[in-house]
Amino acid sequence: MISNETPITLDNLVAQVGAKKQAGYRFVTLSTVALEDGSTDILYHFDKEMELSHFRLNVPADTTIPSVSGVYFSAFLAENEVKDLAGLEFDGLVVDYNRTLYLDPSVETIPLANNLKIKDKKEEKE
Repeated sequence: MISNETPITLDNLVAQVGAKKQAGYRFVTLSTVALEDGSTDILYHFDKEMELSHFRLNVPADTTIPSVSGVYFSAFLAENEVKDLAGLEFDGLVVDYNRTLYLDPSVETIPLANNLKIKDKKEEKE
């Protein structure tokens, strides 16, 4: 466990992130780690006066995560990166690159997601 880490849930994610902003914290980034049970930990990193603080959110596979980009606009970059490279889905992204921030449209697998295939654009529209 990281020092200054607080576990959070999907239900309170956006509210807790909003509280960090109200308390004067800067959003640094988020990072992810895939766990052996198939779930993923998402760690949200914040800074205030050179002290880091972290939230840890554990999500089961195929869970859509509420975007925090409505609270911290800059989070859209980290969330799009995780969407591209780890295959996680975020609901409410203020700017959604639809897996093209880092990936060319010709890429057929998600690089860090154990050989998951990217759904065909036609399938997504149906």
